[in-house]
Amino acid sequence: MAEVRYRDALREEMSRDERVFLMGEDIGVFGGAFKVTEGLLEEFGESRVRDTPISENTIVGMGVGAAMTGMRPVVELMTINFALLAFDQIVNHAAHIHYMFGGQARVPLVIRMPQGAGHQLGPTHSHCLEAMFLQVPGLLVAVPSTAADAKGLLKSAIRDENPVVFIEHESLYGERGEVPEDSEFVVEFGRAAVRREGNDVTIVGVSRQARTAETAAQTLASDHGVSAEVIDPRTLRPLDLDTILVSVAKTGRLVIVEEGWPHGGVGANLAALVAEQAFDYLDAPVRRVSAADVPMPYSKALEDLAYPHAPQVVQAALSTLQEAPRSGSPSTTATSVGGFQNA
Repeated sequence: MAEVRYRDALREEMSRDERVFLMGEDIGVFGGAFKVTEGLLEEFGESRVRDTPISENTIVGMGVGAAMTGMRPVVELMTINFALLAFDQIVNHAAHIHYMFGGQARVPLVIRMPQGAGHQLGPTHSHCLEAMFLQVPGLLVAVPSTAADAKGLLKSAIRDENPVVFIEHESLYGERGEVPEDSEFVVEFGRAAVRREGNDVTIVGVSRQARTAETAAQTLASDHGVSAEVIDPRTLRPLDLDTILVSVAKTGRLVIVEEGWPHGGVGANLAALVAEQAFDYLDAPVRRVSAADVPMPYSKALEDLAYPHAPQVVQAALSTLQEAPRSGSPSTTATSVGGFQNA
């Protein structure tokens, strides 16, 4: 299970490097909101697994300071929405200190935070905000979707000299999958994974939506005879754009699936990059499938309508396949699910 693999990564890196320590609300005695750190307090003691007050700005600020002095802190925030309370520390300090100090100081800090809808937790606990961090130079941004990537990317993040925003989707904590037992197993940042090969359309899925894209690709193959190639970026900074461009050159069509909002999102950025660098290969507008452009509803029925599911991805892929090849500039079409908005 993915939460166990996160714990394995933390345990292995704490055993490997005594400078690694954990900080966060309820991560010690309680074992973490999602039980990722369960048992680590007993194993490593209070000096390396530290329960903190409820103050995200303070928690991240302490992490920045500790990292500057040579430690390798891993900070856990209960949800990505609460990271907004620490935005000053993340953007103005963690991301920029290395540059403001002329390279004399580094901030090898990992900030772990879960995100995602589907649990009826309302707007302040359910959004996917990776686009906010994607924009900031100096930060690395990871969005794992498998148990193996959960472990391998977290180990890479802890070993990196740069601050890493490490985003874990709540709905994926229970996911199972094969994971190498090698304690030196890592997944390199900036290397996308081709989850399924295909020839007719490229589908890029971010975080949980990489799994949704795989489900959609199976439906496209079995019900419509469409061969979809599914790409999981795994990290958004750095972004493995080359793998995506090679796929688009092969298929000529692109669907991007994300759980964030449509305006200024990951999909908008990626669509622009593909339009700039793969203009001659696009045979149809890039399709974007995103969350609805609304605060996440509490109502279960409305919440289900407000973030992407496989049927919307299937429909977006079929729509782009119905487009005749265009001789003019490629365009992008954004579809917010649930009929809330078309932009």
